[in-house]
Amino acid sequence: MKVFHLAYSMIGNETQAEDLAQEVLLRIWKGLPGYHGGASLSTWIYTIARNTCLTELKRRAQHPTVSMDELGFAAAIDSVPALQSSDPESGLEMDVRQMLSQLPEKYRQVLTLFYLEQKSYEMVASLLGVPLGTVKTFLYRAKRELLKLNSRRPPVPAPLYEQAR
Repeated sequence: MKVFHLAYSMIGNETQAEDLAQEVLLRIWKGLPGYHGGASLSTWIYTIARNTCLTELKRRAQHPTVSMDELGFAAAIDSVPALQSSDPESGLEMDVRQMLSQLPEKYRQVLTLFYLEQKSYEMVASLLGVPLGTVKTFLYRAKRELLKLNSRRPPVPAPLYEQAR
C-alpha cells in the first residue's frame, strides 16, 4: 500500500500508480537475491519505487500522450453536481489531492512521506536521497505553497438552510 501511495504522489493517476506498484513489486522480487542489507529493507523498497516512478516520468516527458478517455472523464466529473457540493466533508479528499497535484514534485513527495506516510525527517531524507536540511526546507516551502493555493480558492458558499436564518 505504501508503494502505491508513493507512486500515486509522484504520478498523480490512480490507475497508473497501481500499474507502477505492480511493476515495483516485480522488480523487488527479481532484485531480492541481490539485496545485501546495506540499507534497511524499507529504504531499499522505497528506492526501487522512487526510481521506477522517476523512470516513468522521464518516459512520459520524452513521449507525451493524451488519452481521449481522460478528456471525456474530466468533462463528466465537471457536470456531476455532487462533486460540486458545498458540504465541507464531501469534497475534502478531492481538494487535498487537487492541491497536492499543483505542487512541484519534490514538495509533493516530501509532504506525502512525512505527513501521509508518517515517516521521520531522517527516513524521508534517506528515502529521497537528500540531506536532512533539504527535507525540512522542502516541508516548509511546501506548506507555504499550500497556504498560497488555499488562499486563492474561492470561498465556499454557506448551505441554503444557513442563508435563510
